[in-house]
Amino acid sequence: MSETGTGGYVRGEDEVVDLCSELIRFDTSNYGDHSGPGERQAAEWVAGKLAEVGLEPKIFESHPGRASTVARIEGEDPSRPALLIHGHLDVVPANADDWTHHPFSGEVADGCVWGRGAVDMKDMDAMTLAVVRDRLRGGRKPPRDIVLAFLADEEAGGTYGARHLVDRHPDLFEGVTEAISEVGGFSFTVSEQRRLYLIQTAEKGMHWMKLTVAGTAGHGSMIHRDNAITELSEAVARVGRHTWPVRVTKTTRAFLDELGDALGMPLDPEDMEATLARLGGIAKLIGATLSNTANPTQLGAGYKVNVIPGEATAHLDGRFLPGYEDEFLADLDRLLGPRVKREDVHSDKALETSFDGALVDAMQSALLAEDPTAKAVPYMLSGGTDAKSFDDLGIRGFGFAPLKLPPELDFAGMFHGVDERVPVDGLQFGVRVLDRFIDAS
Repeated sequence: MSETGTGGYVRGEDEVVDLCSELIRFDTSNYGDHSGPGERQAAEWVAGKLAEVGLEPKIFESHPGRASTVARIEGEDPSRPALLIHGHLDVVPANADDWTHHPFSGEVADGCVWGRGAVDMKDMDAMTLAVVRDRLRGGRKPPRDIVLAFLADEEAGGTYGARHLVDRHPDLFEGVTEAISEVGGFSFTVSEQRRLYLIQTAEKGMHWMKLTVAGTAGHGSMIHRDNAITELSEAVARVGRHTWPVRVTKTTRAFLDELGDALGMPLDPEDMEATLARLGGIAKLIGATLSNTANPTQLGAGYKVNVIPGEATAHLDGRFLPGYEDEFLADLDRLLGPRVKREDVHSDKALETSFDGALVDAMQSALLAEDPTAKAVPYMLSGGTDAKSFDDLGIRGFGFAPLKLPPELDFAGMFHGVDERVPVDGLQFGVRVLDRFIDAS
C-alpha cells in the first residue's frame, strides 16, 4: 500500500500504529468489580473514528462506564450472510513499576508499540479500524455486510459486553453467521521455508470458582483439630499439584499433525515434555490445551493473628477441554474432598469448530498473498473469548488477528504479562492481510 490513497487520504497501513498507540493510552483496566475506569472513553473514541468515515456507530452502556461500540457496514450483496469482526476494549491491570515503558503510554520504541493491550487485544482493534477506515474512505464496500463490535468486559467473562449485547440486543447481529476475533492468525516460524499461522478454531471452557471450608473458630493458642485454613490449604495444594490426564481433541490432534509434518517428525501428545520442547515460544499456549487445568489464584481467611477463623476461602481458575467438562468436575471434587464447598463465580462453555469452509480458504489465501511461506493451521486456545457469547446466536467463531512475528519474540508470554508489545511491521502486515481477507470472504 502507498502512503496515501487516490483521494489523498492516509492509508490504513500507515495509520494503524497511531491508532494502536492511541487506544493503549486509554486506561481500560478491568478489575472485575467495576472499580476500574471502564471502557466508555475508548468506546466513544472508536465511535468517532468510525463516524469520520460515514458509519453510524451506536454505543451501548450496560453499567455506568462499561460501554461497547457497534456499527454495521453495508456490503455489495446484503443478501449474503454477514460477517462479524469483534474485539474487546478492556485490558487486565498493569503495574507501571514493572514495565520498561509505561503500560498506558502506547510508546513506539525498538520497532514495537508498547503497552497493556498491545497483543490483548488493542492491536486487532487498531488493525480493524485501520482497514475499515481505509476501505470506506476509498469507497470500497466489502462483498457482504460486516458488523463491527468493540466490546467491554471480555477480561472478566464478557457479562457487561458481549453477553449483554447478545441477551439484550441480538438484532444487532441479524444475519451474521461467522466471526473473527483475537488470539489467532499469528505466525510460528518453523524454518525459512515454512511459517505456520495458528487459526483459533477451539477454546477451553471455564469454571472460575470460589471454594469454602467451614471450621470451628477458636483461640490461636489452643490445640485445634478443626482448622478451616488447614483443611482448605491441603485441598488447594492437592489441586495445584495435580497432573491432569492428557486428552487430545480433534483440533489439537490436527495441530500436532501439521506441526509434525512441518518439522519432519511425529509429535506424541502423551510425551508432553518432549512435545512441548519442540514448540518454542508457543509451548505455553499449546501445553495447556493437552489437558484440563485448575490453578489456585486467591486465598482468604481470618482477621487476627491469635484467632482461628471459622471459615476459609480460595478461588480457582478452572479450564476444561471441549467434551470433558463432566470429567473435569468429577476429578476436581475428588481432589477437593467432602469438606470443601465449591460454587461458580463465572462459568462458560468450551467451543470447537471444524477447520474448513470458504472463510478458512479466505484466511489462507490472504496470508499466502503476503507471506509465500505461510500455511494456516488450526489450534485450540487455552483461555476463552467473547466467541462463547456469540456462539449462542449460531455464529461460528475463529481467532484471526493476523500478525507476522519475529521468531525470537515471546508472543505467548506477553498475554497478561509485563512489557507487552507488538511489532510495527506486524501491525502493518495484519492490515494488509485483513484487507485481502475481507475481499476474499
